[in-house]
Formats: sequence, structure tokens, C-alpha cells
Amino acid sequence: MKSAFMQELRDAIRAKHYSIKTEHTYLYWVGGYLRFSRCKAREEIGGALAIRNYLNHLALERNVSPNTQKTALNAIVFMYRAVLGVEPGDFSDFHKAKGPLKLPTVLTHDEVRRLFAHMQGPTRLCAGLMYGSGLRVMETVRLRVQDIDFDRLCVYVRDGKGRKSRITTLSPHLVKALKAQVTIVTGLFQRDCSEALWDGVYLPHALDRKYPRAPFELGWQYLFPADQWSRDPRSGKHRRHHTVESVAQRAVTAAVRKADIHKPATCHTLRHSFATHLLEGGADIRTVQTQLGHADVKTTEIYTHVLNRGGQAVKSPLLDF
Repeated sequence: MKSAFMQELRDAIRAKHYSIKTEHTYLYWVGGYLRFSRCKAREEIGGALAIRNYLNHLALERNVSPNTQKTALNAIVFMYRAVLGVEPGDFSDFHKAKGPLKLPTVLTHDEVRRLFAHMQGPTRLCAGLMYGSGLRVMETVRLRVQDIDFDRLCVYVRDGKGRKSRITTLSPHLVKALKAQVTIVTGLFQRDCSEALWDGVYLPHALDRKYPRAPFELGWQYLFPADQWSRDPRSGKHRRHHTVESVAQRAVTAAVRKADIHKPATCHTLRHSFATHLLEGGADIRTVQTQLGHADVKTTEIYTHVLNRGGQAVKSPLLDF
């Protein structure tokens, strides 16, 4: 397929103000679909049958996970609707990818303490927000200075997964470290303001056109900024972006190893632990659902697996060993 078509797809994605990560993902899967279907021109793009064949190929030959197949499907459907301007048709009988039912890995309170003992600096604070507020790693690194409300002890998560926003709790134990982080950000912000080449921080959804001064205000700066400037791949402007999520991920992985925790623990494990420990403490499941930003309470119910003595309120008959 000619690059002009992919540029048209890219423009459609940007018109919807999707993230750069979503843009790369959609381009990847649409490109894969067009190559699989051997389309060399717009007129050769098939309909429902072609989509069904590709989704079957992903599930049966490439053995992708259900989430990966769903992502590919979303990208393809977007291409049909936003670029071709047509409905893709009925392909609902495609083979659904299946994966093993995985229960979330959860740390004990002691393991959480041991983990934090082997972390320091901004990455420790990131981990504290993931466990203390139930944030995803990307939600954490995308936080702005103004997203932390010290008076009400809450965190504003804007444009989280599924482009949904929510308010979640903030532990008072993080306040001192967060204020120190804001001081660091303020210093970097003042330094950036003195540089003529600095174009201000990135704002989503063209907010910089609506509020032209906002990119140059402290409140909009990232709470966990990158060490160096970078060039915005879309606008070409010089900005200080947020730190990449892999920095926090590597720090947590290293801390898990040093803390001698023999569980497949990651950044997302801290979010799992947040939910499970809230439920153990007596929190209502609907409240936990809201804190996590789940659209369906059934997603939240998986965390009840560790409650009631490990599940189903069954006590082992073993009395001595």
C-alpha cells in the first residue's frame, strides 16, 4: 500500500487527538492487515471476509493474546470508518483468541515495604503512587503538577486507559516527597523558561491553541520530567516530555530482585496490590472500581481471589505438619 494511504490514516488518527503510542500501534496493525491481504491499492481493500481471515490468522497461526487481537481489530475498524468512510461489515464469527485465565499477582504488606526499601528518588515516588493510588505506570509518568491536590489528598488522572478520567486517593505519607518533587520540577521549569528555543510542554487535544499560555505555566508541567529536551515527532517543537515508563519499570524490576521477592512482580503488581489491600481493609468493591477506573465491576471482582482465606472462605483441614 502506498505511503499516501498510511499518511491519510495518520492524519485521521491525529484529528481524533489520539496519543502517539496509539498512532504507532494503529499504523502497525493496519500495515500488517494490508500486507496479509496483499492490498496494493485502496480499491483492493476487502470487506468483512478479509477482516475475518486476518483475525483468524492472528488467533490460529500467530497465537496472539485476546488483547492483542482486540487491538488489531480496533485499528482495522478505525481505518475503515475514518479513512475509507465505510462500515467494515459483519465479521463477528471470527475465531476469538484465547489465553490462560491469569489471576493478578499481589504482594503482601511486608513485600511492599521490602520493595520500597530498595528504591529511591523519583522512581520510588512513582512506585508509591502506583501502590498508594492504584495508578497504571503510564498514568503515573503522565501526571502534571496540577494533578496533585494536597489539600483534598487526591490525584486527578486525566485521559487514562480508554481516554477516561477519574479522581483517586492520595496517601498523606507521599505528600512530603511529592512537594519535594514539585520543587525539582519548578527548578527545571525556570531553567527551561530562560531558554529561547523551549516551546513549552506538550498539551493534548490542541489545548495549546485554546490556552496559548498554558504550555508555559508550572501547573501544566510534567511531575516526572525527562532529564533532557526532545523534539516532538508531530509538531517538531522542542519540549521537555515526561520520563518514559520503562524507567519506572526497570527500577521496580530491580527492586523486586534485591528484595528477594519470588513473584513475577511488575509495576502493575503494585496496582493489583492496591486494589486487593483496599478490599482486605473493608472497602466496598464499587468504591475500588471507581478508584481503579474500571468500566465494569466484573473486572474489579477478580481481586476478591485473595479474600476470605484465599478464596471461597475455605479453611484447610491441616492442623499440624
